[in-house]
Amino acid sequence: MISRRILRIKVLQTIYSYYQGEGELKGAQKELAMSIDRSYDLYFYLLQLCVEVADYCDRQQEAAKLKYMATLSELNPNKKFVHNKLIEQLRINETLQSYLVARGLSWAQLQHVVKSVFNDLSLSDTYKAYMADKEESYAKDKAIVAYLIEHVILENSDFFDALEEQSVYWIDTVEFFAGMALRTIDRYKASHGADAKMLPKYKNDEDAQFADQLLLKAVASGDRYRELISENADNWDLERIALLDILLIQVALAEVEQFPEIPLRVTFNEYIEIAKNYSTEKSPLFINGVLDKIVQKLRDSGDVIKPADIPPLK
Repeated sequence: MISRRILRIKVLQTIYSYYQGEGELKGAQKELAMSIDRSYDLYFYLLQLCVEVADYCDRQQEAAKLKYMATLSELNPNKKFVHNKLIEQLRINETLQSYLVARGLSWAQLQHVVKSVFNDLSLSDTYKAYMADKEESYAKDKAIVAYLIEHVILENSDFFDALEEQSVYWIDTVEFFAGMALRTIDRYKASHGADAKMLPKYKNDEDAQFADQLLLKAVASGDRYRELISENADNWDLERIALLDILLIQVALAEVEQFPEIPLRVTFNEYIEIAKNYSTEKSPLFINGVLDKIVQKLRDSGDVIKPADIPPLK
């Protein structure tokens, strides 16, 4: 499931684009939905890459058999990775394969990436130990696929170059969706067939509506939020504050007002963490201070009814 932090980041990116351009709100909503859908694609794309790497290994082994002076090992290749039980389950998984077809996702035109990933895998001591192990073990089959994702794919520069070229929605969320792929692998059992479940896009209906409602509220109350920011920014003119910091506070305020069930400490922590990764070094402290002042005033006026559970900035 896509985490709410990823959804918050998608909202922030969309609203940034919205204010930079001259588009309409409906267009921003469509852009937000598309960015979430495209990000979710990466989860399936990563799992399929594992299958592609095994298929590439198979093709290489079969081609080696046809060499004029093929060695004994080439004529009788070790097919352990090719017949990896977890990969065979992914290969026939109906949900995975149907999703790939429906979304037009394929590694067919990126075989140089598949080759690069396999070469890195085949040179690793972990892969060599796996291939040399005579024991047939489903747990070890799962472990090598997890290793492939976490320590080979995520460290392969050709893979990241391909992601950057294909989609602007992928590069900053790849580690999260790799984590989803790893959780899927961890949940697989030897008894699972073609109908084994993939992780859903959203945890529940509330999460499915969260990003869109957050965007709508942040834009609808944008002028009021910016006025509040200007009034509480301690001698900072709004024009001198980084746009991203303004938007971080603006979206955070929308969350405070639109989602009363979310504790203040959660909202504060989330946007401060996002600021650490996406804004300047001083932004977290600035955002925490301004947001604290505004929320306290909103609580005093009765516009926000939540317990004062704001934590100190770490």
